[in-house]
Amino acid sequence: MEIFGYFASLLIGLSLGLIGGGGSILTVPVLVYLFGVNPVLATAYSLFIVGASSLVGAFPKYKQGLVNLKTAIIFGIPSILSVFATRKFIVPLIPNEVFSFGDFIVTKSILMMVLFAILMVAASISMIRGKCEQCEKEKEGNYIEEIQIFNYPLILLEGAVVGILTGLVGAGGGFLIIPALVMLSKLSMKQAIGTSLLIIAAKSLIGFTGDLGHQIIDWKLLLTVTGLAIIGIFFGDIVSKKVDGNKLKVGFGWFVLIMGVYILVQQLAFPIK
Repeated sequence: MEIFGYFASLLIGLSLGLIGGGGSILTVPVLVYLFGVNPVLATAYSLFIVGASSLVGAFPKYKQGLVNLKTAIIFGIPSILSVFATRKFIVPLIPNEVFSFGDFIVTKSILMMVLFAILMVAASISMIRGKCEQCEKEKEGNYIEEIQIFNYPLILLEGAVVGILTGLVGAGGGFLIIPALVMLSKLSMKQAIGTSLLIIAAKSLIGFTGDLGHQIIDWKLLLTVTGLAIIGIFFGDIVSKKVDGNKLKVGFGWFVLIMGVYILVQQLAFPIK
């Protein structure tokens, strides 16, 4: 299973390089089902893997002028604070046995995986439906920095909500961040993707530090999977120039939907304690 795990680690980065997101949706299932990592620990590992991979992916975007630093700071600050607080204080407070339905006990691990499966289904629907109508109509250069208008309250709120979700399930939340940046910050789609990668990198890596005092980290496994994901990003970037990214996103969305439903059913029928 570990061999499949290493191959799947390449797919995490490949997804980020191809469609600018989706890699974090694969990370937790890969760690749990292929490497046998505890679900709670897997969410911590996912933060590091996704954060490091996104940071590498953001660098070429920045060189191309596709990262809006002002937006990244405004959106990123509440997101970083909330993800760190969630990992440092909220997750450790969740009891090992959360609640029960008759003989079925919902443990902390089951709760984490069910929440992640729900997030996978939500992300898949977003990818299958494709870009929002505003994004479809958007043409390069529609939004220029001089007329950029920020909806500060909504951006701050969205950043905090995404940070909490990231902290709980270890997903980068790109499928939430990108539409928010397009609609609330009036960025172009390409800028939204580049800016999203930087936000995901910052909040994920800082959020991971909140686990350092609570978890025993297998650095060999973590760095190996991270390295493979980073290699996958470069392959994805090359392939993305030759393949229609929108079609890939829809196909990947269906795959994520199937995986999300599978995990949900598996956790309810044959839960990983």
